[in-house]
Amino acid sequence: MLLCVAMLLPRLRRAERLQGRIAALRGLTAGQRPVDVPLPQRVARAVGQAVLASGIVKGETLAELQRTVLAAGFRGARAVAVFIGAKVMLMVSLPLAMLPLSAGSAPMLRNLLVAGAAVAGLVLPDMVLRRMKEAHARQVERGLADALDLMVICAEAGLPLEGAVERVAAEMQEANRAVAAEFANVGTELRILSDRRQALQNMGDRTGLESLRRLGGTLAQTLQYGTPLSQALRTLSTELRHETLMRFEARAARLPALLTLPTIAFILPCIFLIVGGPAVLRVLDIAARP
Repeated sequence: MLLCVAMLLPRLRRAERLQGRIAALRGLTAGQRPVDVPLPQRVARAVGQAVLASGIVKGETLAELQRTVLAAGFRGARAVAVFIGAKVMLMVSLPLAMLPLSAGSAPMLRNLLVAGAAVAGLVLPDMVLRRMKEAHARQVERGLADALDLMVICAEAGLPLEGAVERVAAEMQEANRAVAAEFANVGTELRILSDRRQALQNMGDRTGLESLRRLGGTLAQTLQYGTPLSQALRTLSTELRHETLMRFEARAARLPALLTLPTIAFILPCIFLIVGGPAVLRVLDIAARP
């Protein structure tokens, strides 16, 4: 580990110099940095970039990993490098941390603990990333209907599609950052890509949400056939709110079934104790008499 850190320090210093030059080109002061990245994250990124440069991660696996990282709300190639570096660092550091803790154990048990720590270090980042992906998807679904209402207002005010998307991204920054980030990416792709329908399709492919796919398809049909944008968005917003209400009703309908087991486990024993307790005490009193 010390040798790896010694090899990575020159790369970190080179990255800091490059960030300083970029900050100078952007007009920042000499003491400022665009993003204050913590040291563990920089080390993980350097390790991940070294792993990616070695070619260990193949094309299909790397593409799937990039899709998962994008679905979790992280953007850019650095996120993949940080994720891979975190896996490698945890896979190495957890077994090393387990060795002193299992010093007094049997050799077989110690080997099992070290191997289990290595497997945990390899699997734990995947579990965390999956949870973050699910949380990001829930947050996007929670704020998508409000974003569509804002788009309706922007469309009725006369803004084009690109301007409406960017305005929604700016207005939703404080209310729902996940929706704001998705709409900001869509606005950037709408201005960069030659095919605007591809940019709208990428909106649903990044997160894998059906609601965003429907939104992208609706906007693409609006661009293709010239249908009114505000009417299509208003209809889609109403459908999304109705689906959200149906999900709440379905969760509420599951509540009696979920309460059955706690009722049996905690309430019924108390009822039996209150109802049958005096009778049991009376029987014990009669049995104890000579």
